[in-house]
Amino acid sequence: MEAREAIREEAFAMGFDAVGFASSAADPEDGRRLAAYLAEGRHGGMDWMAANADRRASPQALWPEARSVVVLGLNYMPGGDPLAVLRQPDRGAVSLYARGRDYHDVMKTRLKRLARWMAERWPCEVKVFSDTAPVMEKPLAARAGLGWQGKHTNLVSRRFGSWLFLGEVFTTLELPADAPETNRCGFCDRCVKACPTGALDPHHPGRIDARRCISYLTIEHKGEIPPDLAARLGNRVFGCDECLAACPWNKFARPAREEAFLPRAELLAPRLADLIDLDDGGFREVFAGSPLKRTGRDRLVRNARAAQANGGRGDR
Repeated sequence: MEAREAIREEAFAMGFDAVGFASSAADPEDGRRLAAYLAEGRHGGMDWMAANADRRASPQALWPEARSVVVLGLNYMPGGDPLAVLRQPDRGAVSLYARGRDYHDVMKTRLKRLARWMAERWPCEVKVFSDTAPVMEKPLAARAGLGWQGKHTNLVSRRFGSWLFLGEVFTTLELPADAPETNRCGFCDRCVKACPTGALDPHHPGRIDARRCISYLTIEHKGEIPPDLAARLGNRVFGCDECLAACPWNKFARPAREEAFLPRAELLAPRLADLIDLDDGGFREVFAGSPLKRTGRDRLVRNARAAQANGGRGDR
């Protein structure tokens, strides 16, 4: 218990906004839900999810020596309306998480600092992860008490709403687990109703079909976007925040304090015409250090052309 509280205190001192502890033992329910998701093909073209399904379902399958997981969160809530750009039809809407520096870099640097501090203080081994390994981060965060998985499948926190980046320190230390958070969605289904493409199943809360999700379609999907779904993109060119922004728990959150997550001017509301005109060199120059580099120039231009054809309006 003493080690756990010392780690929590140090993590807050390093700038993390949320800290929780979970056992590294697998929860069989996580594996069952993942298996059903893959069997029904709801992961679309994300073949990497199926390739690592066994390790993804169990932290100890990923690292057998792990005994505990320290789950960390960084708040990225905006200071204003995250959907304001949707009212500017000649501009491209970039998901809030991608408007600043790549959070993977910020989170990984901080996780490594905490892990080194732990290894220097106690005889233990550590490994850090942040969305770059087969880790089911949201179920782990829920078990660690950081929040619960809402009907939009993302983590919801009583303190930070739907705006938390997640990362983990796996360790051989035996640390007492925190109590999991109670699911507090109740009868609310605002996130489900907010989805422009109906990717969230109204009959099965917490069930998503990535093949209809705008975030998947604009980032992960290769090839042309099906016309009926492209017509619903509105002016979104990278990701979508509709279901996150709809959550009423956001009213308790406060704006992020991390300067790295403040929006870059060129990502706040880029002109669709400018995005379409980007060549490879221009793409690399504008989006260096940004999550948008992941999708590549061709897919971004594809998205911008679809948004331009929509006149920035989504068919809701």
